[in-house]
Amino acid sequence: MHEDPDDIARLQDLLDRSYAAAGDHLRVIHSPQRRLSAADLAGRLQGMRLLVVATVSPAGRPMTSPVDGIFHRGSFYFGTSKDAVRWRHLRSNPAVSATHLPSEEWAVTVHGVAVPVDTSMARPNGLRATLLEVYTPRYGPQWEQFLDSGPVYARIEAQRMFAIDITAGQ
Repeated sequence: MHEDPDDIARLQDLLDRSYAAAGDHLRVIHSPQRRLSAADLAGRLQGMRLLVVATVSPAGRPMTSPVDGIFHRGSFYFGTSKDAVRWRHLRSNPAVSATHLPSEEWAVTVHGVAVPVDTSMARPNGLRATLLEVYTPRYGPQWEQFLDSGPVYARIEAQRMFAIDITAGQ
């Protein structure tokens, strides 16, 4: 887990604020005993997690697509090609939503804006180090060359986040 105590505190504050502003229907389904804490959520989101990311076209149409998601320091990150339609959407309108739904048992959804990030800087415990930690065992040391070849990454600057484990409190 890459989150430090400050990251966990910020994430818990985001979750608490999100539920406080949520509608009645969501709060009934996401009852307090079913909500994941920031620490629990960070513990579950290790490694690559498939996200369905929703962007908005210039015509205002929502479009979704699967991406590799990395949860790092309390935020979701994802990569794509600078030529991808989703990247064009995000450059003109950074509004984004994403959901990780690994099963019927638990899920996390985030709404916010996509902020481009630089993956070229090698810092201990930085995003680049996390990406290499996740992908090098899977694809070999040449994955670092791929990372330097031009994919673009964004952090979802969360405005709302909801996390549920429907098996909790049963």
